[in-house]
Amino acid sequence: MGGTPPLSPLAPAAFPDLPVIDGVEFATAQAGVKYKGRTDVMLVRLAPGTAMAGVFTRSATRSASVLDCQAKIGGDGTGAAGIVVNSGNSNAFTGQNGIDATRAVTAAAARALGIEEDRMFSSSTGVIGEPLPHDRITDKLYELVGNLQSTGITEAAKAIMTTDTYPKGATAEVLIDNQSIKIAGIAKGSGMIAPDMATMLVYIFTDAEVDRAVLQSMVAATADLTFNCITVDSDTSTSDTLLCAATGKSGVRVTEANTGFIDALRGVMLDLAHQVVRDGEGATKFVQIHVTGAHSDADARTHALSIANSPLVKTAIAGEDPNWGRIVMAVGKSGAAADRDRLSIWFGDVLVADKGWRCPDYREEQGAELMKDEDIHIKVDLGLGGGVATVWTCDLTHGYISINADYRS
Repeated sequence: MGGTPPLSPLAPAAFPDLPVIDGVEFATAQAGVKYKGRTDVMLVRLAPGTAMAGVFTRSATRSASVLDCQAKIGGDGTGAAGIVVNSGNSNAFTGQNGIDATRAVTAAAARALGIEEDRMFSSSTGVIGEPLPHDRITDKLYELVGNLQSTGITEAAKAIMTTDTYPKGATAEVLIDNQSIKIAGIAKGSGMIAPDMATMLVYIFTDAEVDRAVLQSMVAATADLTFNCITVDSDTSTSDTLLCAATGKSGVRVTEANTGFIDALRGVMLDLAHQVVRDGEGATKFVQIHVTGAHSDADARTHALSIANSPLVKTAIAGEDPNWGRIVMAVGKSGAAADRDRLSIWFGDVLVADKGWRCPDYREEQGAELMKDEDIHIKVDLGLGGGVATVWTCDLTHGYISINADYRS
């Protein structure tokens, strides 16, 4: 697994040109945690005054790094901060050894950066259940500190990849009172992706000045509309982490009333979330599922995820088979309220089933033609109320099996 797998057919044309965020510096190194011949450690230095917010997996078996971040994220520290990330080993299900390894890495990284340890955050991603060779990371820290630079975000995105086929980045700029605020984010994720902070790591940086509690509220709410609305394989990772750092270096203050900033943040997070799905292990189709007419938004989400996570639906899409009966099945099994005789289904703009019956004007070749597209849109209306939800997923192919059958070899 030292090399990069073949590029996903759904990959963007190129990595975006991400702006420098004042107060943020990056460095990467080859530590050999698992991979050979590629970078696998990322270090970030954040300027004094940076506000930190985070959202994490709710897995009952979450990693030592996640638990450490959760314990630190609510702190009111205002000094400089840092983030250290390794790929290749998730440091999950490693007991006291994992706790000790996390402390060793964060303590050493804090010393190397000259910051307080409670402002040093870490993430680990990769194989579960193997002790983290933390000395390989700590041995590289002073090299990393010496190489920190404001333009290093692209290389940072590459260093955090595992089964990803491409690095993921997104950016936005917003004007508040005619003053510019920049946002840039990177992510990794390809498999073990499901809502509940769908193995996924996300790091977002902005030069906005935001109170920590306000930033936390914004990030949590926006994650529910983006990263918690994607699924590749219905498996929630032990390591999912989203950290957002606001350095305040623009001097532009942001509050809950600044909807333009919130919309820009959501745009960056949704872009990254979609890139994770488009890089789903073995994926050849990007699928949007939009559910309307449910009793509630929660019911709509339940139905949407039932469709998105159904192996029968996902394999039909992989085979370009417009088998809408599998969508009927997925709605019926979801556990949320549904009425067979009010259910309608669309492929794209084509009405396939109308209020419990196959639409008399629908022709199988219409659905088959739409299934040839790389981007597939499915809409379901329950006819019961005003509940709405949208989720994004990918198809399920032989490639997914091959990647995961060989993951530890």
